[in-house]
Amino acid sequence: MSNIAVTSSQPSPKWDSKQVIPLLLLVALIALPAVQFFGNHNYVIHVVLFAFLYITMSSSWNIIGGYGGFISIGHNVFFGIGAFFSGFIFARYGISPFYTALLAGLVATVFGFAVGLITLRVRGPSFIISSIALLMIFRIVFDRWELVGAAHGITLPHNSLPVEWSKVPHYYALLILMVAAIFLSWSVRHSKFGLALRAISHDEIKSEVTGINVRMIKVTAFALSAFFIGAAGAIWADYLTYVRPNIFFIILIAANMVLMCILGGKGTVTGPIIGTIVMIFFNEFILAQFGASELNIFLTGLLLIITLLYFPEGIVGSLKQRNLLPRFLDWG
Repeated sequence: MSNIAVTSSQPSPKWDSKQVIPLLLLVALIALPAVQFFGNHNYVIHVVLFAFLYITMSSSWNIIGGYGGFISIGHNVFFGIGAFFSGFIFARYGISPFYTALLAGLVATVFGFAVGLITLRVRGPSFIISSIALLMIFRIVFDRWELVGAAHGITLPHNSLPVEWSKVPHYYALLILMVAAIFLSWSVRHSKFGLALRAISHDEIKSEVTGINVRMIKVTAFALSAFFIGAAGAIWADYLTYVRPNIFFIILIAANMVLMCILGGKGTVTGPIIGTIVMIFFNEFILAQFGASELNIFLTGLLLIITLLYFPEGIVGSLKQRNLLPRFLDWG
């Protein structure tokens, strides 16, 4: 009787674009500064790290504005707090913002918790107005606070690296913050906390009836959204080498966070990423073609109008509704 060998073939693991493509993109971003070995590409490094900055901030804002439904137009208060906190320590004690950025984020979080206890008592237009008022109050306070330079702000030392490498430390610092902010957004989106936050955004009264601690969930989300914005402010201050109220406490920064989230799809993990990339690179293209003029503002506004006409839930949100969203962008 002959023995018959039976071989069982196991299916090979499938190539999962949802994991592989983001990983490849991350590797490419880590390797990007190597272009400096082939010439001075400071402009490329600047544009990409600028995108890192706004992805960090818009992903953080998305926690309270996208998942929670509270549209804050004063969120760059935390950006300024982080910048002035680390900038003051650097100027007074010589400790680099690279060492104090996370501490600046923690300070911004504490402020966020305190501010949230007050401002989150209202919602809708009242909350939007209160967030703008908060920004104006901080602008006035820092404009008159002599300890931090008042309206003149604080001048920070330049780093001693050669010109072609001077941006690279900030590039990697903002890359790390961006990845961490995206991970925080993803974690909130897929947690029970995030589920409660989204329930509150739909109906606070019903959420409270079901046993959700509505006030604490809202305030915690507000505080969480401040952390990486404050840390990014510290790194950006060092990048600019100065901190001034008229640079950090302006409504345009917060408005950009909101617009980037809405354009990409607020309430989704990848929406702020796509919205930021589209806005920044579109603006850079317009500036390169037509220079800094009113045409830039007009074309940016036109882009937003056209996008929202055809993608009312933002690019990611609308594509997901139509089952057209690529798998590697579908993170919830």
